[in-house]
Amino acid sequence: MTGIQDLNLKEQQETLAAELEKIHHRKLTKKKILQRILLITLGATLMGVGLEIFLVPNNVIDGGITGISIMLSYLTGWNLGIFLFILNIPFFFIGYKQIGKTFALSTLYGIIILSIATTLFHPVPAFTQDILLATIFGGVVLGIGVGIVIRYGGSLDGTEILAILFNNKLPFSVGEIIMFFNLFILGSAGFVFTWDRAMYSLIAYFVAYKTIDITITGLDESKSVWIISDNARQIGDAILHRLGRGVTYLNGEGAFSGDDKKVIFCVINRLEEAKLKEIVTDYDDHAFLAVADIAEVRGGRFKKRDIH
Repeated sequence: MTGIQDLNLKEQQETLAAELEKIHHRKLTKKKILQRILLITLGATLMGVGLEIFLVPNNVIDGGITGISIMLSYLTGWNLGIFLFILNIPFFFIGYKQIGKTFALSTLYGIIILSIATTLFHPVPAFTQDILLATIFGGVVLGIGVGIVIRYGGSLDGTEILAILFNNKLPFSVGEIIMFFNLFILGSAGFVFTWDRAMYSLIAYFVAYKTIDITITGLDESKSVWIISDNARQIGDAILHRLGRGVTYLNGEGAFSGDDKKVIFCVINRLEEAKLKEIVTDYDDHAFLAVADIAEVRGGRFKKRDIH
């Protein structure tokens, strides 16, 4: 009997593993694939515009492999697209093993489009010779492009993949490793170009970094709200009817007092924060209120109701 039970257990485990494998490797729909292709194409093209029409003609670089490619292109006279493609290809294979097939293929496609875009835009004259304008607008356009590609499952620079690989072997976070790489690369611009161009490159990198964040999270930033109050029901009803947002009641217990507590959870946008605080204060001046930023909200009943 034990052998039969073990066999049945093994079959159940194999079946469960097969089901999990199907879930894990669920294929993208044709609509999703088309959407990803179009948006990665748009993002990579925008990055090409930011590089060839704003930054590169003014000897301003970006961080990562892109920055190395710009300096090598300047020193050798070769086309920037060649270096972007050659230097990023090894990271395609690393990404394939470390992160997955879909990410790797999306990254490869994005790099190919970026290389083509920089080649096509290279003969186009710079929009401006004003170094500050070129730095800021180049950083913004580049950041939007990179943000779109990241948001839809790809990457246009191998530095992030390399940082993930090193993170397993070094006592530093991925962000710290990327920062170290980029400080070294952006500092090298002072030797290749001039030190004022290196400083402008730091500005361009910062502008691009912040723009990437905005592009990924969106302008309509959402916030999670946690409220603990003895008047939880009244506050929840007021949020529902005066603000038009749904709420969820959770059961909690005070660690110090041992009293049962009702916890209100809801999601709002940044424009509604002041109104929500006013509602809470109206019903309970001493209510506990915690507000935090959320990068993305999906599903549920986040859609706003009509306010009465």
